[in-house]
Amino acid sequence: MTSSFIRTGSANTFDAAVRNITNRQSVLANLQENLTSGKRVVRASDDPTGAANAERALTRIGRIVTDQRALESQRNAISMAEGTLGDVTSALQRFRELVVSAGDGVLTSSERKSIAIELQALRDQVFSAANQKDTNGLPLFSALGSALAPFVGPKASAPDYTFNGLPGQTSSSDVTIPFALDGESAFMHQPARDMVFNTKVSNTIDGLISPDRTLTTDSVVLSSTPDITTNMNLVSTTAAAAQASGVPYPQYTIQFNAMDSTTTPGTTTGSYSITENPSVSGAIADVPVSFKTGAITSLAVTAIPGLSLTINGTPKENDTVSIDASPSVFSVLDNAINNISNASNNNGAAQSISQSLHNIDISMSRISAVRGQAGDLLNRADRISANQESRSIQLEGDRSRAEDLDMIRTISEFQNKQTGYSAALQTYAQVQKLSLFNFIG
Repeated sequence: MTSSFIRTGSANTFDAAVRNITNRQSVLANLQENLTSGKRVVRASDDPTGAANAERALTRIGRIVTDQRALESQRNAISMAEGTLGDVTSALQRFRELVVSAGDGVLTSSERKSIAIELQALRDQVFSAANQKDTNGLPLFSALGSALAPFVGPKASAPDYTFNGLPGQTSSSDVTIPFALDGESAFMHQPARDMVFNTKVSNTIDGLISPDRTLTTDSVVLSSTPDITTNMNLVSTTAAAAQASGVPYPQYTIQFNAMDSTTTPGTTTGSYSITENPSVSGAIADVPVSFKTGAITSLAVTAIPGLSLTINGTPKENDTVSIDASPSVFSVLDNAINNISNASNNNGAAQSISQSLHNIDISMSRISAVRGQAGDLLNRADRISANQESRSIQLEGDRSRAEDLDMIRTISEFQNKQTGYSAALQTYAQVQKLSLFNFIG
């Protein structure tokens, strides 16, 4: 009979048991670290792909946070600009009310001057608001870029007010809106676009028209568009082109000359000359006129290139009508103040008030249009914020799927590993007693 004996070394058994316990302890320690941090990927070596995806998501989330912070600053600036335009509109409305009150026929010249003082205060308020700055010290109406004070004036030379910057509105992007509004569009006028003009009737010898007679201008319109009947609408294509190249918009002066009421009984004849300064259209020929002596007449002036107007009244020798473009809202307000303050009679005041109200309405329309743009930008900012918040939630989900821990599954696995580790320790304790020396003696 043959017997087989297998000898297993105690040292090998002990080493195997220790390795098993060490491995189990390492796995248990890793699970404990995962549970403590709440992350499945604690270090890049745990899951290189998951770590890369989580890092990419975190980078994009950080970019969204930065964009949202910048957007909030932009939103605050545009909101402040919109509120400032609201204040300007209120000031202009009050200005308009005072201009209407100045047309009361019972007011004296001194009373109109008192009204003009309050009008001046409102004009200063509007000019100050146009140069308003945000909390960072940047102009609210700097357009594409401007000096710290975008609007400069009044100046002695034409134009009396200028926009010291680059006109235009900065475009929005997917995540930003502009920091400023186009102040040039809000406060500056362009003759070809807005058609805001100031007319004045006087006599080159006697000064203003005397109280005993009336001479007014009415229905200044585009010659090429005779159906436009709004008072004081005026534009000249040639002059507008000259202005674009840096030449001030021309001032036109109509002067009546050689008025003869004796040669032909009952009929007054004469002519008027047109002066353009600066000259951009060349010499303009004198225009003959004829009307019934002493009668109120309407003379249609069409000799000025690109424009027409009607002069109502009984013109006399050396009567003049001047037509000046108003380059800004501030010019309109200054003209209204000067015309009301310097009106020598109710007829002159009525003429100036009529054109002032028309020009103020155009100015308020321009400001309202830019204020509407500000509202659109604020609505866009709200939409951007909502979209960014949705993107942030999506990216947070991507990051979570890439690195976060399934707590229920991991706790269950931890308990199983803990039970295995405990069993391994108990087994090792039993194996440790299997030594020959334990049976000797």
